[in-house]
Amino acid sequence: MTVQWYPGHMAKAKRTLEDNLKLVNIVIELCDARLPYSSRNPAIDRIIGKKPRVLVFNKADLADPAQSEYWMEYYKKQGFTVVFTDARAGDGVKKVIAAVKKAMEEKVSRSLERGRIATTLYAMVVGIPNVGKSSFVNKVSGKAAAKTGDKPGVTREKQWLNMGDDIYLLDTPGLLWPRIDNQMAALRLAASGAIKDEVVDSGELCAFLLTFIDSHYPGLIEGRYNIKIPELSGDEERDYVTETVIGAERLEKGLAILEACGRARGCLVKGGEVDLGRAAALVLDDFRAGKTGKISLDFPEVLGEEADMAVMNEERMKQKEEKRAARKANYRSRKNGKR
Repeated sequence: MTVQWYPGHMAKAKRTLEDNLKLVNIVIELCDARLPYSSRNPAIDRIIGKKPRVLVFNKADLADPAQSEYWMEYYKKQGFTVVFTDARAGDGVKKVIAAVKKAMEEKVSRSLERGRIATTLYAMVVGIPNVGKSSFVNKVSGKAAAKTGDKPGVTREKQWLNMGDDIYLLDTPGLLWPRIDNQMAALRLAASGAIKDEVVDSGELCAFLLTFIDSHYPGLIEGRYNIKIPELSGDEERDYVTETVIGAERLEKGLAILEACGRARGCLVKGGEVDLGRAAALVLDDFRAGKTGKISLDFPEVLGEEADMAVMNEERMKQKEEKRAARKANYRSRKNGKR
């Protein structure tokens, strides 16, 4: 399974983001606290450039606190202002407003020195789909001004909202990047709901998710679904070279766990077989709602995936060059033979 999703409206959203960037003083980059690394869009990072920003990780209530602490320190060391929030409950939202004001202190001071009595600040919130931007802007503005939903791609229209303290916020649609080369990251994004469920194989996605949870959070799956996890035989490391990012053994085990979960929850069809589609929907809903537990999908080891991908791409390029050279040599040999 290759996971990609970049509908036409996202290309338009990217152009809109680029145009609107010149209208704002600061950017609020909203990410998923369960995926502090994978949910950061590299395209957005390039577009923002050196514009002041506050890095906000939403849905902190669903994330593993230990991993959230690690990523907070990781980004602080890179010079980012970092805030973790639970926008639905409103936790951390006021910290974002305070962070925006602090980041803009120098600009406001310069304006006051020039004789301006009041200084209005303009901020823009950006991020990938389904990180809770609509919930965030609704909470920060104190009213349900933006549409919300649990599906990616709900926010579409440009909206300016009053955050208070002479700060206005521009809402923007969720934006993914055109090609996700790291398919492990793509699976994590799909599990979080950032990629439409309709474009992924729900069985394979759940196989990945369940084996990940079993590996990093032993006991959670058994406790949630009252099942016994089957043993895994063989090598469970990901294989980038052959692009089997899950691996045959992990896929087999994940589907076995999914079947056990479905059977335990009564997701059965005629003949007593498990409806894997229904079981997958149940497992994904449980994870996304936090019913399975406080789970983060980005552990520190994801930082090494980019290096692995670079090695893989270099090997691919080398193989392509060798094949191209072989074809040219073969062509020259045949051409010279005819002479």
